[in-house]
Amino acid sequence: MCRVFLILVFNMKVLFICSQNRRRSLTAERILDGCKGCEVRSAGTETNARIKVTAGMLGWADIIFCMEKKHLRRIRERYADILRDKRIICLNIPDDFEYMDEELQDILIGCAEEYIWR
Repeated sequence: MCRVFLILVFNMKVLFICSQNRRRSLTAERILDGCKGCEVRSAGTETNARIKVTAGMLGWADIIFCMEKKHLRRIRERYADILRDKRIICLNIPDDFEYMDEELQDILIGCAEEYIWR
């Protein structure tokens, strides 16, 4: 007897963006990468960012989360053509958190539950 199993893996590509990619977006990448089939990357908009956002990263992502409106504005100004058909969400998370802050983690998990895993 032959048994066939169909396994569906939802591989959502998620990009988190903040200013310097040292606290908020890096925390998001560290806690959410691999969860429920998500591949998560992070980047920053500033010239001194740990990893600076690129056109390639934006093109790769299925969904983009910006921590603040200024990040959304910056990527739209520079990469309008690439972002035309992208789902972009501004989370309005201020730069008040340290890397891996527990409250920040709770906020980010809540955002993932609302926008990705529903």
